[in-house]
Amino acid sequence: MAYHSGVSWSAIAQIESGRRKDVRLSSLTALADALQLSVDHLVGSTAAISPKPLGHCLHIYESDEEFVGAAGGFIREGIERSECVLAVMTKRQTDLIHDALGDAARSVEFKNTSEWYRSPSETLDAYREFVNEQLAGGAHWIRIVGEACWTGYSRAKVDGWMRYESMVNLSFASAPATLLCLYDARSAPENVLADARRTHPELAHAAECGPSPDFRRAEDFLLVPGQLRRPV
Repeated sequence: MAYHSGVSWSAIAQIESGRRKDVRLSSLTALADALQLSVDHLVGSTAAISPKPLGHCLHIYESDEEFVGAAGGFIREGIERSECVLAVMTKRQTDLIHDALGDAARSVEFKNTSEWYRSPSETLDAYREFVNEQLAGGAHWIRIVGEACWTGYSRAKVDGWMRYESMVNLSFASAPATLLCLYDARSAPENVLADARRTHPELAHAAECGPSPDFRRAEDFLLVPGQLRRPV
């Protein structure tokens, strides 16, 4: 942060700890620019109109109707806000969303799950590239909904994808983006769903996302010995 903002690390430490109360406007502006936030948002002003950086929400569904309700509502909201919307789904899911949204689906960029979720590193790079390209093209906010396929995954492969979910919280921490990760309870094993609750800061309740009580920070989830060593 000191490198990208030009504010000294000692000054940043004093601000974070609360020891420095009166921060110069030039320092606030530099920190806000480095974080890609408004100064109002950085100081917690209620006048801030920009959404908070990175929303990473988990929605576990048990039927096609629940899937369409969650994904369709999330996408429709992004379209109404003129956000850049990406949906990574199977062809069947894409067809369901097209049926639900009608002509509005033309505003969404669709990608196929099998092509997008090949490996954790490739997927992380693909999302990062997409976000950067859209922001460079003038997008003010990115909205992404996606779902991986868990059928037939080995324990090692599941662990790799759970590390990926946790890494998303670090890789896109300051990105102007909202992510909705869908998990089908009909096919995803219970231990996968349990880890999904640990790796997503927010959990969907009905149509709203709120804090996940089981969430673990990436530093804890990735570094605690044995955290990912459970039978599948």
